[in-house]
Amino acid sequence: MPTPEIPDSGGPADRLAAVVALRRLADQLEDTAVEEAMRTGWSWPQVAEALGVTRQAVHKKHAKRLIAAGVSLRRR
Repeated sequence: MPTPEIPDSGGPADRLAAVVALRRLADQLEDTAVEEAMRTGWSWPQVAEALGVTRQAVHKKHAKRLIAAGVSLRRR
């Protein structure tokens, strides 16, 4: 995978701030996509496979938030 080009404008602080912003955006996109998948009946293993992580990892990261949001979760 080629390294993406980073514009020369700004210095390391600007580039690191951009990395932080991208991570936050990626987390928000993941939260939304996982919630949508679970609301439409996906199982934990299906979500985990789609994200390339273990079922346990996706459950640990998202279960509390989904329960708080009123999502009905499948056991398996």
